[in-house]
Amino acid sequence: MTTSHTIAVLGLGRMGGAIAARLAAQDWDVVGWTRSGRHTSGAVGTAGDPNDAVAKADVVILALFDGPACRQVTDAVRDSLRTDTVVLNTSTIAPAEAARLARELGPCYVHAPVLGSVPAAAAGALRILAAADHDTFGRVEPVLEALGAVRRVGDAATAAALKLIANNSLTGTVLALRDALRQADALGLPRAEVLDVLELGPLGAFVSRKRAFLDGQHALPPAEFTIGALAKDMELLAGASHVPTRNAAAPADDPEADIAVAATVPAPPDTVLEPLRAYIRGHATGDPGHFRDAFWPTAHIEGVRDGAFVSWRLDDYCALFSGHPAPDEAARTRRIDSLDVHGTVATATMTLHHGPDTFTDVFLLVRVDDKWRIANKAYHRHV
Repeated sequence: MTTSHTIAVLGLGRMGGAIAARLAAQDWDVVGWTRSGRHTSGAVGTAGDPNDAVAKADVVILALFDGPACRQVTDAVRDSLRTDTVVLNTSTIAPAEAARLARELGPCYVHAPVLGSVPAAAAGALRILAAADHDTFGRVEPVLEALGAVRRVGDAATAAALKLIANNSLTGTVLALRDALRQADALGLPRAEVLDVLELGPLGAFVSRKRAFLDGQHALPPAEFTIGALAKDMELLAGASHVPTRNAAAPADDPEADIAVAATVPAPPDTVLEPLRAYIRGHATGDPGHFRDAFWPTAHIEGVRDGAFVSWRLDDYCALFSGHPAPDEAARTRRIDSLDVHGTVATATMTLHHGPDTFTDVFLLVRVDDKWRIANKAYHRHV
């Protein structure tokens, strides 16, 4: 099919290269650019400068690793974009990052993360979550349909969040398979027989795709989706939701219960998450009132500062905050890493990236009359 679209693909890694090749094979005029400077083979031309790549493009596709890469590249080419150029972002980024790009680039921005790996891109079989203005969507619909099946969603943040949720299910599959194989090995079961049985169950599709590697018959082919990328996506999900990502194979409280119990363990209730979220708001705003909402009045905040043990009372800790956000607040991140509830007590860990410093916070929470608050916090500053 011939079309008048000229397409620039910024990012020619595994997925970006496959997208560019697919569109070129469908007779679009495609030019690519990659930050690494690597050139692709085949029908995709490459530019040495991203501004040259986008100058004549009707559609600019972003296929980049993360949000900071998207921001860096869009900032670099913004002045070279035509006013009617559509920016189509297939990258997996945080919902807040997607919303910010949508605000900055306006109605010509389409957030369209993709579900599927490199073979699906090459075959035009991706599943695409597209958030776009009605008129803009009509302009890029032929491009999207050349790559796969399109599902419209409400806005950029929703599209980004749904992609992270989808990848969270993949995390559960990977971890469940890992634990199953470890247990089978411990029982001395033949790997081939174990894989035969797993192919009959919920893990069947994944096992079938990876079977040649899992049974030790062949080396793993080039990565379609890396562990690093998946880990990044799970950090984004935990950071956006303030709910720790869970291992789908985690044991249930009752070891005799059916595995369906472990698969349906409810998420931590908002009542136990709220003091942790209040603590995050305190750091984000500098308002000590949020810390008073997060902690019991008798709480202590303890750790090692300048080589000496410190133990602050809540009033002393609140006095450290000015009531205003830190100057570099936009670059700071915080995420809840774990949360374990045991009746009326709970433990949680959190990672805070504050400028050059990274902190690990460990919390003890106590519930009294259905009200959860932090009883104590201990922290470690990474140097």
